[in-house]
Amino acid sequence: MTAIEPANPTEAAILQRRSVRGYLPTPVSRDTVEHLLDVAARAASGTNMQPWRVIALSGDRLRGFCDGVAAAFLAQDEDGIEQPYYPTPLPEPYVSRRRKIGWDLYGHLGIARGEKDKMAAHMVRNLHFFSAPVGLICLIDRSLAIGSWIDYGMFLQNIAIAARAAGLDSCAMAVFAEFPRTIRRLLDLTEDDVILCGMAIGYEDPSAPANRLVTERVAAAEFTRFQGF
Repeated sequence: MTAIEPANPTEAAILQRRSVRGYLPTPVSRDTVEHLLDVAARAASGTNMQPWRVIALSGDRLRGFCDGVAAAFLAQDEDGIEQPYYPTPLPEPYVSRRRKIGWDLYGHLGIARGEKDKMAAHMVRNLHFFSAPVGLICLIDRSLAIGSWIDYGMFLQNIAIAARAAGLDSCAMAVFAEFPRTIRRLLDLTEDDVILCGMAIGYEDPSAPANRLVTERVAAAEFTRFQGF
């Protein structure tokens, strides 16, 4: 797919958005995070249900939370994800795309097949939001259905685009959904709170090897049937 030239600042923010997996320690203020969330909350929402709920963590509270989730991972003390993100088995072409990005990322990190210790160390970095100064935990009410999950996806995209337009970077992180029991305990949540995902927000560390990863996207002409044009 050839590079797309943005036609306006909105398109530029969309095209510049990427999953950043290494951050500088530069702080991000509460006012900035709150503004991003206010902007993101203008996402389309069926019958205006606004299903999003967010816990924003920073400073010592963030570090303590991350240490707690990482400890659960290292102790293998979790029940696993409650709402599967992917089917089992994953069919083509999706499984090939998933494998490619995984091994491309590991290549930048210098992790070879079978190097379980290095993989575990990367997972711990993952569970520390890749050292981002802000970590979001995104929740949805267990009673809600697929329409609200679609709305939530647009909300998450809005956060990422608004962050990029403000000179910040982000990474939506499904990994936190794998630790529901631990996160409920650490954040004093109820069983009705489904952990949908996390999101890192901060300023990219250009020296982080993981940030050299460039993903490929299929062109519209390949995934769209145009009719009546």
